[in-house]
Amino acid sequence: MTPPATTDTAGPAAIPAAVSAPAAGHTARPTRGKPRLRALDGLRLVAALMVAAYHYGGRDGEIARAWGSSPREQFPTASAWFAYGCLGVQIFFVISGFVICMSGWGRPLRSFFASRASRLLPAYWAAILLVTAVFALPVVAYETVAPSDALVNLTMLQQPLGADRVLGVCWTLWAELRFYALFALCVVLPGATRARVMLFCAVWTLAAAVAEAADQPLLDLVLMPEYAPFFVGGIGIHLIHRDRRDLTAWGITGVSWLIGQHYAVDRLWHAPNPDFFSYRSAYVIIAVVTAGFAAVLVIALGHLHWANWRWLTVAGALTYPFYLVHEHLGWVTVEALHRRLGLPSYATFGLTIAAMLALAWFLHRCVEERLTPLIRRGLAR
Repeated sequence: MTPPATTDTAGPAAIPAAVSAPAAGHTARPTRGKPRLRALDGLRLVAALMVAAYHYGGRDGEIARAWGSSPREQFPTASAWFAYGCLGVQIFFVISGFVICMSGWGRPLRSFFASRASRLLPAYWAAILLVTAVFALPVVAYETVAPSDALVNLTMLQQPLGADRVLGVCWTLWAELRFYALFALCVVLPGATRARVMLFCAVWTLAAAVAEAADQPLLDLVLMPEYAPFFVGGIGIHLIHRDRRDLTAWGITGVSWLIGQHYAVDRLWHAPNPDFFSYRSAYVIIAVVTAGFAAVLVIALGHLHWANWRWLTVAGALTYPFYLVHEHLGWVTVEALHRRLGLPSYATFGLTIAAMLALAWFLHRCVEERLTPLIRRGLAR
């Protein structure tokens, strides 16, 4: 599982730099001199670590093969809590709605496209090539995808085209791309205003509900009923960030939270059943979704401006490349540390996360910092 990411990445996908926006009603781009929302960078890394905990200890599948047994045996107590880590994706989507609205406000379509493409593609291309190369090694027991499918993965369109995925988490990028397209066509292209953004939120929320009722694959594909409330909720929180007295923005955020928790429970809850990896409580699911909305809202209202440490910016910068590489390369690392070197489960867990963060730092410094400005300048001309 996702995701969007400077701190220019969303979780799963890329989220732009967390800076403050101008006063309500203005269409100018965010003022760079205002305080940076560094706490948002930290929240993004927390969401990514939640997803990593889920992938390493909160489900079965290939990770059980890496451990040599089910994660329930490796983490008898913690695995039940790791299973809630998949909700980090919903938190990513809320953050993405907030920051994409911020970055697209007052920006022409060409600049918006250049910003998104330059932020998403460098680390993504590097991750595709790296995972494909590692899985092709004779000592690695995991199968790589066919060469043709690997090449298609470079377009980010592997899911609609029916190709095998190199990165398991890239399904969240497909959701992010559809959100970017909707926001660009409906808000960025005509020009962002408060009224237009609110109309976009209202129409998308209603249309997504209709799509859910109609049960038509094309409507589901375009309108994403399951994820729309999280993106819309983030946009609503950005409107509150611009003007905390805006009751309509509070209403958009509240309705999005109500619908979002419904989808989270509907998709992730089931009656106690020993055939499932774990049992997730509906109350805990609601609590995690609520905490995600509340955390972004508290940051947007400025209550965490005191959390202005520079290392949070670094944490935010590492989130996107970490999110891309942690799952599949985590399998290889867990198997090497636990089954071949014999390290204990919790030591392997911690060292694997540390190794993926170190790799993310390398990708950020050697790939993103070099290619992102070049691509942005080339596309913005």
